[in-house]
Amino acid sequence: MEEHKHVTIYDIADKLNLATSTISRALKDHRSISEKTTKKVKQTAKEMGFVPNTLAAGLRGNKSTTIGILIPTVTQPFLSSLISGIEVTAQKSGYSVIIMQSHDSYEMEVGMAQSLYSNRVCGVICSLAMQTKDTTHFKQFSNNNIPLVFVDRVPKDYDTFRVVINNYLAGYKATKHLLEQGCRRIAHLTAGSEFGTLYNERKRGYMDALLEYEIPIDEDIIISLEQMTYEEGVKACNKLFDLKLVPDGLFAPGDILAVSAVQTAKKRGVKVPKEFAVIGFNNDPISEIIEPNISTVTHPAENMGKAAADLVIKNLKFVTEEDAKEITFLNTHVVIRESSKRI
Repeated sequence: MEEHKHVTIYDIADKLNLATSTISRALKDHRSISEKTTKKVKQTAKEMGFVPNTLAAGLRGNKSTTIGILIPTVTQPFLSSLISGIEVTAQKSGYSVIIMQSHDSYEMEVGMAQSLYSNRVCGVICSLAMQTKDTTHFKQFSNNNIPLVFVDRVPKDYDTFRVVINNYLAGYKATKHLLEQGCRRIAHLTAGSEFGTLYNERKRGYMDALLEYEIPIDEDIIISLEQMTYEEGVKACNKLFDLKLVPDGLFAPGDILAVSAVQTAKKRGVKVPKEFAVIGFNNDPISEIIEPNISTVTHPAENMGKAAADLVIKNLKFVTEEDAKEITFLNTHVVIRESSKRI
């Protein structure tokens, strides 16, 4: 893998036939440099793709050993475990990590990606923000031979490494479990945006399980959420309980949504699981704390983090494409607990 040569102030100086000290001062808006020269230097720097090296300015041959992690938030148990897996693997190989949060905002993700690039990270591991539909801001890594790995929330059509679970099969297995427990009117919560593949695939698995049991798809009990939060889950479940025909089951694509469903059912006097069986996703710690305990689908977060870090490190060591699989799939399974156990 050919190492990309970053544009430096020396390159800008050569282009404009100016001293490097002039270039440096102009880029810092130093008062000793005229406004005209400053404007010219900045315009040329932009055209040449110059990015200030905040980690190793002026040190030729410096090689970063920092892996950038760009995720929606550090507060979700799944993402915390993902980070842990990345860190453990990175540290064993002598790499450190820098963590940035997009808070599910596309604009913040673009800014954070630029910041990681400016900091000269040697590789990037990313789980996309909910709002992200355009991924061109990641091209700066791919175009400069900086290993890029998407985890869990991955783009539909970006040619790089991915570490994922089979979300279709996971959704199918979760829904089939409810069907096996006797549920016949199963609701589903999904993502409101047209974002990526993750929630769409879980929904597809849900629908195919229903069709296998010859149960027609009812759009009235499939609710799209803008955010996967407890509050959004409560609103959605109140809508379900307000229907003339109340669902007898729910497949929630996250445990926090399953918790909101169980607690809303209790407030509405609906018995879980006898009248309303619930299964979540991720196997977060909260699923075992709440009463009744929540059935869920495992999501091997830490192992996904380890696999992602492995892909970055292997590519830094210049192995061939065949040695590092483009897509790494990890297995999931259903964990049956009280919230769905009717038989």
